[in-house]
Amino acid sequence: MTTEILAPLAGKIVRIDIEPSSSVIEDQEILFIEAMKMETPIYPPPCDGSIKQILKKEGEDVEEDDVIAIMA
Repeated sequence: MTTEILAPLAGKIVRIDIEPSSSVIEDQEILFIEAMKMETPIYPPPCDGSIKQILKKEGEDVEEDDVIAIMA
């Protein structure tokens, strides 16, 4: 089963702390989105798993609910 990690707000991805095949756990900061000069940490869904694919890059703008990554 795959799970999409969505952008909770519009902004710019300023840092990605994961790579494809990385294991992630609940409450782990995986990337940061900057909006209105504030950085917001993004967490995986409330389950453990691994990152299957990262769809966005650092410096890229995102809109709310854009798919950032896919977790397996």
